[in-house]
Amino acid sequence: MTTSADSDSTADAERAGPRQGIQSVELAMTVIEALESGLGPMSLTQIANASGMAASKVHRYLVSLGRAGLVVQSHRSGLYDFGPAMRRLGIESLRRMDEVGVASEHLPDLRDRTGHAVNLAVWGDHGPVLVRWDYGAHALPITIRVGATMPLLTSAIGRVYLAHLPATMITSIVETELETLGTNAPSKSDVARLRATVLEQGVATISGEVIPGVMSVAAPVFPAGQSIPLAVAVALPSSLGDAATVAEVTLELLRTTKAISEDYGSVGGAAGGPVA
Repeated sequence: MTTSADSDSTADAERAGPRQGIQSVELAMTVIEALESGLGPMSLTQIANASGMAASKVHRYLVSLGRAGLVVQSHRSGLYDFGPAMRRLGIESLRRMDEVGVASEHLPDLRDRTGHAVNLAVWGDHGPVLVRWDYGAHALPITIRVGATMPLLTSAIGRVYLAHLPATMITSIVETELETLGTNAPSKSDVARLRATVLEQGVATISGEVIPGVMSVAAPVFPAGQSIPLAVAVALPSSLGDAATVAEVTLELLRTTKAISEDYGSVGGAAGGPVA
């Protein structure tokens, strides 16, 4: 049975429009996010401090969240942590996530902000495989085929994987590439320096190694809970690759990988380097 009070409340909600929410739900999320920020079990006082709310108020929310299975309190220590319902939600969210689809949503904006071609790669059986390429405003002397496998040593995307994957996954591929390069092959110490440079700078940059006249800057992005990244890259004509342009492209690239990483649910943005 609908009362006049219910009708008035419904009418008020409809007039308020779609932006109206439920404040108590938003405050409950503040408590959950405070618990997340602790990276482990927390006391009531710690959660209150992290959420900016009074301990008595936080306690009421914790009781309700506990009834829903989203939070549990240890009988032994009295500390709070995420409960079984939260774990089930997290696992299901990860199961449903399309990593390539999530990353692809960000690529057109990166292309439009830089004006240059952008591409996305995932790790395949024999190296990084291009799964998306969006052309920019500047012509490049190449025709890119989605599905192509990129070299580890001489492509920016490849060097991202060279730096971030364990040696057991890439040793045989590197050895094959060194044999193919012959006298032009880098030494083992050179390869080690390449890896260290990418890890230090957060990006891999090449100019003309794969295709003469093309410069590329690439950075990793790690789906939550995974150790194998995707790689996002910007490709531009080498003639436009002055220091200022490369710095701007790198900044936009890192901003994009940070945003993708946040969409994946990773803490602290993209791996591989700081974002200004």
